[in-house]
Amino acid sequence: MKMVLSAAIALGATSAAALAQTAPLPPVAPTQSHVVKWHGQDVSDPWFWLRDKDSAPVLAYLKAENAYTEAMTAGLAPLSARLYDEMLGRIQQTDLDVPVRKGGWYYYNRTVQGQQYPIRCRRKASAALAYDPQAPEQVLLDQNEMAAGKAFLSIGDYQVSDDAASLLYTVDDTGYRQYKLFRKNLASGQVEGPLAERVTSVEWAADNATVFYVTEHPVSKRSDSLWRLAAGGQAERLYEEKDELFRIGVGRTKDKKFLALEAQSTDTWETRLLAAATPKGSFKVVLPRSKGHKYDIEHRDGLLYIRSNRDAKDFRVVTAPLADPAPARWKPLVAHQPGVLIESVSVFKGHLVLTEKSEGLVRFRVHDFATGLWADVPFSEPVYAASPGNNPEYDTARFRYGYQSLITPSSVFDLDLASKASTLMKQQAVLGGYDAKLYASERLWVKARDGVRVPVSIVYRKDRPRDGSAPLWLYAYGSYGYATPASFNSARLSLLDRGFAYAIAHIRGGDEMGETWHDDGMLMKKKNTFFDFIDVAESLQKDRWTSRAGTVIEGGSAGGLLMGAVANLRPELFKAVHSAVPFVDVMNTMMDASLPLTVGEYLEWGNPNERAAYDYMRSYSPYENLAKQAYPATLVTTSYNDSQVMYWEPAKYVARLRTLKTDANPLLLKIKMDPAGHGGASGRYDALRDRAFEFAWMLQQVGITK
Repeated sequence: MKMVLSAAIALGATSAAALAQTAPLPPVAPTQSHVVKWHGQDVSDPWFWLRDKDSAPVLAYLKAENAYTEAMTAGLAPLSARLYDEMLGRIQQTDLDVPVRKGGWYYYNRTVQGQQYPIRCRRKASAALAYDPQAPEQVLLDQNEMAAGKAFLSIGDYQVSDDAASLLYTVDDTGYRQYKLFRKNLASGQVEGPLAERVTSVEWAADNATVFYVTEHPVSKRSDSLWRLAAGGQAERLYEEKDELFRIGVGRTKDKKFLALEAQSTDTWETRLLAAATPKGSFKVVLPRSKGHKYDIEHRDGLLYIRSNRDAKDFRVVTAPLADPAPARWKPLVAHQPGVLIESVSVFKGHLVLTEKSEGLVRFRVHDFATGLWADVPFSEPVYAASPGNNPEYDTARFRYGYQSLITPSSVFDLDLASKASTLMKQQAVLGGYDAKLYASERLWVKARDGVRVPVSIVYRKDRPRDGSAPLWLYAYGSYGYATPASFNSARLSLLDRGFAYAIAHIRGGDEMGETWHDDGMLMKKKNTFFDFIDVAESLQKDRWTSRAGTVIEGGSAGGLLMGAVANLRPELFKAVHSAVPFVDVMNTMMDASLPLTVGEYLEWGNPNERAAYDYMRSYSPYENLAKQAYPATLVTTSYNDSQVMYWEPAKYVARLRTLKTDANPLLLKIKMDPAGHGGASGRYDALRDRAFEFAWMLQQVGITK
C-alpha cells in the first residue's frame, strides 16, 4: 500500500505538461480493508478510506486525479477557450434587473462587466409609487467587495424590514451551505454580526426590530431550531424539531399579518402561525401534522387559504376561518383535478393567482374576489417554462411572472390583474445576432416499457439533419418531485449551432405529470426513473434524432445517480456521460445516519435499515453495481466542499470503475479543491469557464473539435 500511495503522491506533484508528454496512466487509488455487516451480510468497501477528508493520502489522490484530468484534456484548451468566448459574447455583461417595488422603494440587482457578482441596490419610488430611474441609487450589498480575497461567496436569505431601515442577510464563503447571519443599518451602513451561525431562513417581525431565524443541526445539517432575537437582547430558542424526518423554515404571509413556521418532511407538512405585530407571543399550530397530509396556507381578511392534498392527490384549495381552521369548517374554493397539480397559491388583496401544472406545462389562473370570476393566462408555444416572479406587495394591481422556452430568452411580464393583459417588462438580451427563427422546439411523447407516456422537450436548429447522423445531448433529473423546466440557455446555442439537438427527458420522479409522477419514481418504484431514461434514449435513436455514437447524456446530484444507474444498465446506448456532483454511493450514505441530510431522505429513497428497502436500493446503487464491462467515456465533476453530495462519493466511484471498465474510453474526475458548492463556482465568469470545459469535453467525444 505504501508504494501505491507514494505513486499517487508523486503523480499529484507532477506537472500537467510532463504528464501530457508521457501519455500518463490514470491514478491508482490504493485499497484498504474495510468490511461492514449489513443485514447479516459482510460488505467490503476497499475505498472507504477516501472519506478521511483533509488527510494527506486523500488530498494526494484527489490532486493526482486533477493532474491526470488536466493532462488528458490539455488539447481541449483551444476549443474550451472558443466556447467560453462564444458564451460570454452572448451575455449583456453590464445589465439591470426589472426593479421590484416593496413599500416606498424599488429593489433591483445590477451587474458590471468584468465583475463576478451582482450588486444589490434600491431607489426611492416616486410620489405616485412609480419607478424613478433618476432617484439616487443606494447600494445595499456589493457582493464583489464582499468577495474580495475569497474564492467563493453566496448570499442566502435577504430580507429588508417593513420600515425599509434595516437589512438581514446570510453569507456562505466556503461552498458548504453554512450561512452566517448579519444585520445592516441601511442609513448608516453599519453591519452587525455574525448574529448567528448555520442560519437557513430568516424573517422580520412587524416591529422592525425582532428577528426570527432558523438554524441547522451542526452534524446532520437539518434545519431544526427556531430562534427569536429582540433588539439588544439575547437569542432564545422557541422551537426545536425533534423528528429527524422533518426540517423547518420561517417566513411571512403575503399580507404580512403572520409569521409562519413550516415543518416539512417528504410526505407530511405542518404550519404554525404567530401574529407579526406581537413577536413576543407563541406560534400556534394551524392543523396538527397527520401522516401523508401536505398543506400550506395564506391569509386574507381573517380567512386562511389552505392548499391541501387531503382527499386530493394533486391538491385542492379551501378556505377556513383563522379562529377555527379545522377540516369541518373548510369551504371549497378550487376543486381537485387528477393530473392538474396546484403548485402554489398567491393571495393578494383583490385577487388570487393559482400556479398549476398539467401535461408538464405550467399555467396561471386568476380569481377576482370582487366578481368571483376566473381567467386563464394564455401561452402560445408548445413547450415553455413559466413561474411566479417576485411579488412582495399584497395590495397590488399587477402580478409579475417569468416566461421562457427552449428558444425564447428569459422574459419578465407584468400581468394586469383586472384586464388580464400581460406587458413584457424585459427580455434577456442575447448578443451576437441571435435569431430565434433558426431554431425549433417540440414536445415529444415516448411510450415507456410499462406503457406510460413520458414527455420529452427537444430543441434544435431547423437545418439540422434528421437521419441519425447528428449528435444529441440528453438531460434528466427525475427525483424529489422536482420538474425540469424547458428553459432558455444562451450557452446551449454553442451546441445547437454545431448540430446538436438538446433534449430533456421528463422522467418519473419529478412532478411534471402531477404528484403520482413523483410517487412512481421514488422508494420501491425508483427504477422507473432509470427505465424511463433508457426508453427515451432508445426512442430518440430509433426515430433517427441521433445514433448511439451521437448520444451524450448529463445529470447532476440525484441526476448523477441516474447517470450511474443507466451507464451500468445499458452502457452501449451512450457515447459519453457527464455526471455532476453525483449521488452514486447510495448504500454507504443511506446506511450512515450521522451524515448530513441522510435520515430525512428515507422518505424519498427508502430506509435501508428495513431489509426490503435495503435489497431494492442495493440492486440499483451505481457504486455497488459497477461491473466488468465496457463503459461510455465518462467525466465526473464535483466540489471538495460540497455538503449535499460529499466529494468521496464521486471519488470512490471513479476509483472502483477504473478497476472494472474493459474499454479504452476516458474516465476523468475533475474536483474543485478551492471553495465551491453543490452548484460549483459562485462567480459568473468562473462558472462559465467550467461550463465551457464540460461542453468542450462532450463535443470532443462525438468528434467535434472546433
